[in-house]
Amino acid sequence: MRVMVAGSSGLIGTSLVPHLRHSGHEVLRLVRRAPRAPDERGWDPPAGRLQDGALDGVDAVVNLCGVGLDRPWSGARKQAIRDSRVEPTEVLAAAVAAHRVPTLLNASGVNYDGDTGDREVDETAPPGRGFLAEVCQDWEATTAAAQATSRVVLLRTGPVLSPSGGLLGRLRPLFRLMLGGRLGSGQQYLSWISLDDEVGAIAFLLEHPEVSGPVNLVGPKPVTNQQFTEALARALGRPAPFAVPAGVLTALLGEAAEEMLLGGPRAIPAVLLRHGYRFDHHTIDEALAAALPV
Repeated sequence: MRVMVAGSSGLIGTSLVPHLRHSGHEVLRLVRRAPRAPDERGWDPPAGRLQDGALDGVDAVVNLCGVGLDRPWSGARKQAIRDSRVEPTEVLAAAVAAHRVPTLLNASGVNYDGDTGDREVDETAPPGRGFLAEVCQDWEATTAAAQATSRVVLLRTGPVLSPSGGLLGRLRPLFRLMLGGRLGSGQQYLSWISLDDEVGAIAFLLEHPEVSGPVNLVGPKPVTNQQFTEALARALGRPAPFAVPAGVLTALLGEAAEEMLLGGPRAIPAVLLRHGYRFDHHTIDEALAAALPV
């Protein structure tokens, strides 16, 4: 299969590209500069342009574009969060439709569900409320052009546990300094996924044409923040004696704290399980052991 990846330089893309190649796929990468390698094709999302012939012979496009969520959400940052997701998707969905590319796998977020408390939800749940939920709804709606011609899979990804950055990249130094602890009540859920399973699930979905629509890319056993804190402390061999009050987090980070740290969905990967995907890491302890090798 010839696969085009947009966002190949990010946390997920840098692992997905070699994984797909090792599995025998030909992988091309969309870049926002002049191409410098045989596998690169240029594009300019703000201008709505792709390099001529970029999608020739392509069987699937994987769109992973989007700036990070880990900076304070000023008005400008919120606009960048939205634009960096919706704008590239609009360009790619139109190109996929125009070139009749059979498959589009488009990133989204498990935040689509909003904060569900302790209520377990799968891909059939209605959209939630809040800034991130609204961004995810707009993001997914932008794939409509491609849905008219192609199989579209919406990758609703949870926080990815990776040895090279992401959530653990921010928390590991604090825990190693024995400054780790639960956030707020600790009862809010974290619908995590290991990097290995994030990449493995995307590859699985590429190769299973019967799957379309939203797919939760999360591990099978979401945990509370308290459970995650205890598991990370065990994995690093450090105590985690502290608790950061919700009011302090809200004062420091505002809306970002409320949506990303103090609330979230208790999401399960119903579609992946129903179609036979086999997780490498079923529990938070397994995922942390893989992400934090001794």
